[in-house]
Amino acid sequence: MKGNNAKWMYLFILSIIWGSSFILIKKILIGLTVFQLGSLRTIITGLFLFAVGYNKLKNISNKEWKWLIISGFLGSFFPAFMFAIAGNEIDSSVISILNSLTPLNTVLLGFAIFRITSTKRQVLGVIIGFVGTALLILKGAELNPNQNYMFAGFVILSTVMYGLNVNIIKHHLQNVKPLSIATGNYVAIFIPAVIVLLFSDFFSEATFQNPAFKMSIIYLVILSFFGTALSKVLFNKLVHMATPVFASSVTYMMPIVSLMWGILDGEGFSMYQGFASVIILIGVYLSHKPKPKMV
Repeated sequence: MKGNNAKWMYLFILSIIWGSSFILIKKILIGLTVFQLGSLRTIITGLFLFAVGYNKLKNISNKEWKWLIISGFLGSFFPAFMFAIAGNEIDSSVISILNSLTPLNTVLLGFAIFRITSTKRQVLGVIIGFVGTALLILKGAELNPNQNYMFAGFVILSTVMYGLNVNIIKHHLQNVKPLSIATGNYVAIFIPAVIVLLFSDFFSEATFQNPAFKMSIIYLVILSFFGTALSKVLFNKLVHMATPVFASSVTYMMPIVSLMWGILDGEGFSMYQGFASVIILIGVYLSHKPKPKMV
């Protein structure tokens, strides 16, 4: 498959997987606490990755390990808890929409810290996509006036971390295989996750007696395998084959998937939000439309 077609395929697959992650988080929180969800998600994902990628770590240099550790905490550990915290207060579809700030932060941080330049078309596409995201947020707040949007700050902070992580992978880990990056990330954050779990009251009688416990664990395993382990490898591959902005633009596609799940779960949706979703797609197209070839 040609590189240009392959990167769009990865983008589409990731948008489906990650767009479905937010409704899974919502369902998991019925039977587990925020810290149980975040720690177990990290532990289960780590076990999946260790099983298939542990032997890939031997060729990673000490210099690369430094960036793998930082990448693990910024791109996986802290966001796992922050999205769970936000999920207790805000609809899953709105969280996905807020996550669309990631490409904007990727461009800004890439320029400010890593001196990665972006074309005018990329910047325009990010701005248009951000406008669509803002419209979705405003309508979401109108439809859900009882939700505490102060918790949106956790999602926004996560998008800053994601923006840093994408640039770190592109700038410092370009020569490390995608599976090695994902596995190395979880080597770094596995023990901290175990420590959090031990202090989360997960092993208490009340946790296991919760009627929603079994289904929460099933949803958690699905989220950990597809929404974290598999998607991390696919995303790292996408970062290698495309620009950081293109890779992070998966967060523009995710809200559409998440909104569909939200509708099925009884969350509010309007034609106004549908219009905003179209604006987001236009932003994605403009950001990554190939430059015309010189004749």
